[in-house]
This record gives sequence, structure tokens and C-alpha cells, in this order.
Amino acid sequence: MNNYYIDLHIHIGRTASGRPVKITGAKTLTLPNILTEVSKTKGLNMIGIVDCHVPEVLDEIEHAILTGEFVEQRGGGVRANNVTIILGSEIEVYDEYCQGPIHVLAFFPTVETMRLFSQWLEKRVKNISLSSQRMYGLGKELQNLVKQLDGLFIPAHAFTPFKSLYGKGVRRSLTEVFEADLIDAIELGLSADTKMADQIAELHRYSYLSNSDAHSLRKIAREYQIIRMEAATFAELKKALKREEGRAIVANYGLNPLLGKYHRTVCENCLRPIENGNEPCSVCGHRKQIKGVFERLQELKTSTVSPSHRPPYIYQVPLEFIPGLGPKTYQKLLSHFGTEMRVLHDVSCEQLAEVVGEKLANLIVLARSGKLHIHAGGGGKYGKIAPE
Repeated sequence: MNNYYIDLHIHIGRTASGRPVKITGAKTLTLPNILTEVSKTKGLNMIGIVDCHVPEVLDEIEHAILTGEFVEQRGGGVRANNVTIILGSEIEVYDEYCQGPIHVLAFFPTVETMRLFSQWLEKRVKNISLSSQRMYGLGKELQNLVKQLDGLFIPAHAFTPFKSLYGKGVRRSLTEVFEADLIDAIELGLSADTKMADQIAELHRYSYLSNSDAHSLRKIAREYQIIRMEAATFAELKKALKREEGRAIVANYGLNPLLGKYHRTVCENCLRPIENGNEPCSVCGHRKQIKGVFERLQELKTSTVSPSHRPPYIYQVPLEFIPGLGPKTYQKLLSHFGTEMRVLHDVSCEQLAEVVGEKLANLIVLARSGKLHIHAGGGGKYGKIAPE
């Protein structure tokens, strides 16, 4: 068995011809650039590209396979630049049973099964060439199709206030919209950790994923996990999510929820934290609020314990959040130590100090374990590392 660094939620910003895919994604977020960033800068072993339903993206992958640049693996997934690509799609479900839109992830083992899914989805969305499109149909219909194609079905960023399962998608239970047995894992999203999610008892059966939802190259691997598997393939990933035959998630690495954009309830107008429930904002008098993940989970809470199978969730501040660590220092670290995964996991404080000085080295070590003081985020603004 080996341990693999994995981020399963990365978007495509532009196709090879320059056509937009994820409208809010950076223009530099092309497939070749992603593979370079992942293999040479981040140090990941497996990634999920969640816009592979787009025909032009699929054509690009198929062409690379035909020319020998990419290789489809027998266990599923596509091998490129010493990284395994898991072919995925992010879809918006908003059927008659939803209280609000819900984003979900579907992953498939082969180009062929993703092509079949794309053809099915094209008849149910307005624009198959764009990311995260609303599907016109039932959530359960989507689940069944994913399973017919031997895929994985995973609710995305399940707790954020907008376009998520528990944000506004359901009143209380996922069974209002989906078949519980056809869900393979739950993506925590950038405002919740394991302990917070385990306040909902119906989630105890599932493995949790901590992914980046990257809309730019730099954001890749701001959250990720280490997964123990025999090989970096789709089949092994599927076993790991079900905790079968010794495969499992070893640890989730992610932001302290305080750093998330939607952790606490804030005024919709001025984004100041709201302390008094439904009272008007004490600063501007506005009455409408953006409910934070923390407060929403207090409404949904049905448990005070976590299941025994749950791996540790390790708070880890991405290098870009660290005060004083700008682009030049970042590149200096990479030139000395190779990848972000090495800087975050392997390099000693003494080695870091030789390159960036003792003060910054100490901050990086504190960031590894989430021990930096944080001001909570909310209303679409990330939390911040407090100055010393």
C-alpha cells in the first residue's frame, strides 16, 4: 500500500482553443497548465478534473491518449505527467424536491463512460460546454445514471450557504432529494471540518473529502487528502471511499473553518458579523443576513460524536495565506525544496530558516498544524491570519 496526495475538485478555465469552461475560472487554468502545476509545483499524485463532460475537454484528453501523451489505466483514470486524472463533472441539481440549488460531483472511470454521461447530460442542460450547469431533471435520476455508468456520486462543498446540500438545498435531510445508498462520499467544502460535519448523524456512514474547488492554479491543493491505496486508479479510489480491503483516507488536510468565506453569519449589506440572531445589523441597520456554516449546523445538529473510522482532519494554512510570504519567497521555497507538499510535510524548520529566515520558517511550521491565530471569515470573504 502507498499513500497518495489527492485533490479531486479542480476546474478548467479555458479549453485548448481558448473557449471558456468555468466562467469564474482563470484563463491560465488549462489542462496542460494544471498538469504542470500539479506535478512540478504542488506535488500531487491524483487529481479530479470536474469539467470533463465538456466535449472539447474530452476531445483534448482523447487526442492526448491517441498520441501517447496520456494513457488510460486498466483500473480507471488517465495517467499524465506522473499524475492520475479522474474524469469528473460538477452539476447543479435544482429539482422539485430541492429548497435551493445543490452542486454535486460525478466521476467516471474511463473516457468512454464520461462520453456517454456527456451525451446524456447534453439533453438536460442549456450549455454542455460550460461548467456547473443546472440539470433539468431529478437528482435521483442523475444518481441512477451515474451508478449505471459505474461512477461515483458526491455532493460538493456540502455546507456553504449557496448551491450546496445543507446550505439551502434541503430543509434537514439529504434523503429529501437523494438516495442515501447512492452517495459515495461527502465533500466538506472550505468552511467545514470533520468535527463540524459529524454533527449531522446521517453523514457518519460516509467518507469525507477535503478538496480545493480550484478556480486558479495557485488555489490547487489548498485542501487535499492523503489516501492509502495499492495504486493511483479509479478502482482503488472507489475502494478507499468505501474503506474496503485496507484502502482508506489517512488524513484530510484543509483550512481551519475560520478561514472559510462563509463560516459565520454576516450582514448581507456591510458583511459585519451578526451576533444577535435576527436582530438588524448594529452597524448599518440592514435586516437581511448571509447565514454562516457554523450557525446552519447548529440548526441541523443531531449528534455530538464522530464514528470510529473517521481519520484526522489536520488544519493546514496554505502558503499563500501566510503574512510576508509573497510570490518571490514562494518561488524561492519551490526552487530549494521542489514542491508545496515537501514544504508542508517534509522540510524541517531549520532547513526552512536557512532559505527564508527564522521568523517566516516558524510561521510555516505553525501553519502546518493550524496554530496561527485567525480572524473568522464570512459573507464571501476569507478569514485572515492575525498579525503578530
